[in-house]
Amino acid sequence: MVKYVVKRIFLAILTVIVISMITFLAMNAIPGGPFNKEKATSPAVIAALETRYNLDKPLPQQYLLYMNNLIHGDPGVSLKTGRNISDIIAESFPISAKLGLSASLFAVAIGLVLGSIAALMRNKLPDRLIIFFTTLITAIPAFVLATLLLYTFGIRLGIVHVWSPGKSNIVLPVIALACYPMAYVTRLTKTSMLDALNQDYIRTAKAKGVGNTKVIFKHGLRNALIPVITYVGPMIAYIITGSMVVESIFTIGGLGSKFINAITNRDYTLIMATTIFLAVIMVIANLITDIVYKLVDPRITLE
Repeated sequence: MVKYVVKRIFLAILTVIVISMITFLAMNAIPGGPFNKEKATSPAVIAALETRYNLDKPLPQQYLLYMNNLIHGDPGVSLKTGRNISDIIAESFPISAKLGLSASLFAVAIGLVLGSIAALMRNKLPDRLIIFFTTLITAIPAFVLATLLLYTFGIRLGIVHVWSPGKSNIVLPVIALACYPMAYVTRLTKTSMLDALNQDYIRTAKAKGVGNTKVIFKHGLRNALIPVITYVGPMIAYIITGSMVVESIFTIGGLGSKFINAITNRDYTLIMATTIFLAVIMVIANLITDIVYKLVDPRITLE
């Protein structure tokens, strides 16, 4: 286990470095720069700003300088606002994390329940209805669903005040983010449950007189959770890091919306810091998922 974790950490570091290099090259390949504005700025001012932020140096040197500062705990300052990027992330990420974790919990809880019901009532009306609606949901992108929810419940009906500072403003974004993974977890749970309930150990437990409820939830559902866990770990990271469009639609102000603004404004330092931060979350989530496999099923060996 320790050897496996050490190997995964090494691969995670390598992955983050590769992502940072690709991001750096991609953002510098786009024409223009962070100091280009609609109102022309004098060449002398642009040159002074580029010198201040090391943008006048060759690209390899710019990358090495930035990564060296980042390793020493200095992600730099925003080229547009001048704010410390550490403060921006510390202020914005809790909002995205709250939104993402709430959506993940909602998706997993509802998905497990609906998937179990669909498996236990296979080919009956509840199963057909669940599969119909989950298939419909998977065909709707999150940003389209978010727009429909905002228009229907926030503007037309006025039930949820999405722009108010109260707790109600997180309800619609959570639903918009959770629907697709909930549908996927539902279908995955159903498939896994059907496979688990057809195994020999389930028949043996029933033959020994074990109660149906205990057979389903202790033996069947536990073994059916392994494929779900495979999806849930990356799903949580994906929801937290991929909520940028939904955040922008609902004007939540989390890290995702800050990232979109950074791309629009070509705020190089904020783009780099946010990308690396989100990449670290992704690789940590995948590592935790692999370790949880072992806790759920001791038969799994990590090499």
